[in-house]
Amino acid sequence: MPTLTAVIHREEDMYVARCPEVGTASQGKTMKEAVENLKEATELYLEEFPLHLNLIHPVPKGGHLPHMDEPAQL
Repeated sequence: MPTLTAVIHREEDMYVARCPEVGTASQGKTMKEAVENLKEATELYLEEFPLHLNLIHPVPKGGHLPHMDEPAQL
């Protein structure tokens, strides 16, 4: 499975996590639980709808992506 991004924010007493590359989202009482739930939701989604990353984020000429801050790993 490719490395995907988890964007996490707090809403009242829950943490909400979403994966912008896939469009999945989940929640949990803790940040860890929200990420674990997002990972499970994303894995289930990708079983039915495989992600073709080369269509979404083509690798630029030269074969490497520009440096970015480390995203949360799913």
